[in-house]
Amino acid sequence: MLIEKYIKYLRYEKNYSLHTEISYSKDLYQFSEFLLSHFPDVDIKSVDGDLIRMWIVSLMEDKMSPRSVNRKLSALKSFFKYLLRIGEMSTNPMKKIVGPKTSKPISAFVNNSDMEKILDDPMAEDGFEALRNHIMIELFYVTGIRRAELLGLKDIDIDFGSKTIQVTGKRNKQRLIPVSDDMLLLIRQYINVRNEEIENQSGYIFVKKDGEKLYPMMIHRIVTESLKQISTLSKTSPHVLRHSFATGMLNNGADINAVKELLGHSSLAATEVYTHTSFEELKKIYNKAHPRA
Repeated sequence: MLIEKYIKYLRYEKNYSLHTEISYSKDLYQFSEFLLSHFPDVDIKSVDGDLIRMWIVSLMEDKMSPRSVNRKLSALKSFFKYLLRIGEMSTNPMKKIVGPKTSKPISAFVNNSDMEKILDDPMAEDGFEALRNHIMIELFYVTGIRRAELLGLKDIDIDFGSKTIQVTGKRNKQRLIPVSDDMLLLIRQYINVRNEEIENQSGYIFVKKDGEKLYPMMIHRIVTESLKQISTLSKTSPHVLRHSFATGMLNNGADINAVKELLGHSSLAATEVYTHTSFEELKKIYNKAHPRA
């Protein structure tokens, strides 16, 4: 059977993962069953675009999500491409097929008032670790840097004179991020405490009690514990603070190209997701404040 032949092709020639193999197999057999039950005289090699569109409609009527439908269409697209390659079909029935639109999830972010409550915690500066955790969370929020970028920060990356931090991002691309006087004062305070209490200096800004560099899951745990104070948040992670930085900048009128550079995005498309978030926030404000909304 062609589907079985195709699955073996994925396994032995394309080296696809077992997960992908099972997923594609399930989707293709589901389409085959659809043909058998509705169009028993149609061979899978004779499928045209209209039949595929009928399948899409039936999936949507069964309340399947657009994302799941598009995943199944990806399996079909790959399958028919394979049939064309081995000469079992002469035309591609997927050529003019457009899948259902998927709604982009709105990124979780912390509003400024909630963030102020966390950062104004009087217990935040009680000891080396508490001070370190406080500085990390505030630095995430005021710079929008990634977790890996914060982990890689060294003392030499802080320029107190020019009031900037040099960050090494993806593909070792470096960028400078301006930092406020207040933030620099906190960093200097933390470094002084760290140097007094930690004997083994690794050169990294944020370290454990033994002087060794922090690890990713430790950062995640610290941020999560802090953000749990905000009961309305659906997600708690360092990336939420990155979202919060970008959304806050755009909501307060920052140019999107400037935000792109600060975030270290290689393309504007990656930054534009935050304009959607900002617009959703503006809609909430409008619906709440306008008398005729």
